[in-house]
Amino acid sequence: MVTNLTVISHSTAALAYLLLAILIASKYLRRDVDRSMFLAALVTTLWSASLVTQSLWAEPGFFMRYLLELLRDASWIAVLLALLRDASRTGQFMGKIRNALSAATITLVVLLITFGIMEYAFGIAIVDGKTKVVGQIALSLLGLSLVEQIWRNCGSMGRSSLKYICIAISTMMAFDFFMYSDALLFGQIADSFWDARGFVIALIVPLLAVNVVNTRKQPIEFQLSRTAVYHVGALSFAGLYLICLAIGGYYVKVMGGDWGNALQVLFVSGSLAFFVLLATSQRIRARLMVFISQNFFDYKYDYREEWLKMTRELADLSNNPPLPERVIRILGGLVESNSGVLWLRDEDGNFALQATANMAAPKYTTIDGQSELARFLQEREWIINLEEYRQDPVRYNLLEIPDAITRFSDGWLVIPMYLGNDLYGLTLIGSPYARVELNWENFDLIKVVARQTCNLLAQADAQNRLSRAMQFEAVSKASAFMVHDLKTLIAQLTLLVNNAARHKSNPAFIDDMILTTEHAVSKMSRLVDHIRKPMDESGPTGCLDLNLLVTQLCEQHGKSEPAPVFAPAPTSVFVNADPDQLKSVLGHLIQNAQDATPSDGEVSLTIKTSEGQAVLFIQDTGSGMSEEFIKFQLFKPFESTKGLTGMGIGAYQAREYVRKIGGNIDVTSEPGIGSCFSVRLPIAAEGETCEQREDSDAKPPARYAE
Repeated sequence: MVTNLTVISHSTAALAYLLLAILIASKYLRRDVDRSMFLAALVTTLWSASLVTQSLWAEPGFFMRYLLELLRDASWIAVLLALLRDASRTGQFMGKIRNALSAATITLVVLLITFGIMEYAFGIAIVDGKTKVVGQIALSLLGLSLVEQIWRNCGSMGRSSLKYICIAISTMMAFDFFMYSDALLFGQIADSFWDARGFVIALIVPLLAVNVVNTRKQPIEFQLSRTAVYHVGALSFAGLYLICLAIGGYYVKVMGGDWGNALQVLFVSGSLAFFVLLATSQRIRARLMVFISQNFFDYKYDYREEWLKMTRELADLSNNPPLPERVIRILGGLVESNSGVLWLRDEDGNFALQATANMAAPKYTTIDGQSELARFLQEREWIINLEEYRQDPVRYNLLEIPDAITRFSDGWLVIPMYLGNDLYGLTLIGSPYARVELNWENFDLIKVVARQTCNLLAQADAQNRLSRAMQFEAVSKASAFMVHDLKTLIAQLTLLVNNAARHKSNPAFIDDMILTTEHAVSKMSRLVDHIRKPMDESGPTGCLDLNLLVTQLCEQHGKSEPAPVFAPAPTSVFVNADPDQLKSVLGHLIQNAQDATPSDGEVSLTIKTSEGQAVLFIQDTGSGMSEEFIKFQLFKPFESTKGLTGMGIGAYQAREYVRKIGGNIDVTSEPGIGSCFSVRLPIAAEGETCEQREDSDAKPPARYAE
């Protein structure tokens, strides 16, 4: 039964790869990749056929089958190397890597074939069966590594054309890896793996055929990064480690006697725990990356990766961790360190400690802005290596290092942070994980990154200063609004003081004085309440008769020239508003119209209604305003046509309140002709009970202002 299944399985594979070879030969033999795939399909066909004939007629012998299998593995690896060969224009370094991989593959295949020939022809067994199995596993790992690198380094567009061949070859190599690993552990190839092997490699033929038919862009721009080399090295090390673990576990079991099984479990568990420790060690990773950079690359850094990593760190708008600590981590990561300290210049010109990372801060941390170190770094953009300084201070002109730096026992590099040409800060980087040999490339990259991060630190500091300035500005605006309201009260009280000498014996004047004082006290009380609770701006809202309110305002301002002329609406017009604030708003607009109009001019007020809104037109024949002033300055706080005598916030307050109750203020004006303010207010809903309240400040005392 096993023999029949083996025959069927490998016969299917032989037929499938023969058809694939015919397909490639008939149409696609123009490129190296096509020719290498054609050769691989032929060799795979011969190998599958040899397994079928061996199962049926016990021929060919083991050596021929073993030789064909080695050639099959080598031919599929050659397909992968052909993909790399088409990318040889990527540079000299890529050629070295390709040549090294090719040499490793050819050397391994030649050694295995040579050992087999010597054993077959001369009876000299240089390697035993287990070593041959290890060789097969090594070929599988090499093939998987090549597939992984091709997939990692091709662009997203190239992956669509390469995915079929990568999946097919990786499936073949992975199956062989597991089959031979299982054989190494148990001393023989499992029948289940052997019988299914032909079916597995036959199933991937459609993927290879689709790739051959559809792909016309297989050559890829292959770029090997440091991270890629690290992952390949880690993968290769992991494979070798697991192979050694399997061999060691086997011999522990064999030599352990009665305790063999327990010792094997103990050995495997301990070895796996040690492997996890190595894989998760940041120190081991750092040393491996330094070794790779020093021995396999012309440049120490993958600048694209470093810049993207820094951009991701700085683009994080959260404050976890804070920006100064992130800057320390970025600079430390360039030299495989995870500790450091950052100082920034304060308002006194000294350098104050801003953040630390994995370093305990001493008691005194401030660096004098006039210290020798600060002056030295201001003159020279040097990175100070404290290890070199301790060995040879003359190299740094016997520079005195402040105690705030020397108290950090793990300090290594002092990096100056420049904003433009000025020294803005200092960063102390702690000792690295692995020994790093510093050269011009390290220093140049550190300087560039230090300047870039320093700009971000300065921007963050500027934002903090701006935020504080805005808070002070808010206080100043609140004070300006308060002063504007106090000006009206001062004007009223000034009238009393100016007329007191003439009318102090007049009972009517005394009554007006009492009313005016009461009005001033009420206004100031509301002002104080507003300052204490600035968010509560609604005030008491009432239903007001707009005709009556405007009539009272006209009487109030009637003593000034030109006196306003009012044309009320035919019927009562009720609006919902705070009586005091609406009076203040409309009174301000009337007062402005009078101020802008000569005594022989006209100020007229008219109320009209339409579609649920009441509109109060305040027209004057004054100096008028330009369109530019109305558009950009009229309703802007602290802009005024009155020069230093005006605060420029009355119109702003007026419009803000009217908008708050659902209305708006529109302005039309022409210089030399006059202006018209249209105050639109929503009419109160029908059915509401409205009363016009009499208030103590409805009629400000102007009776004795003459």
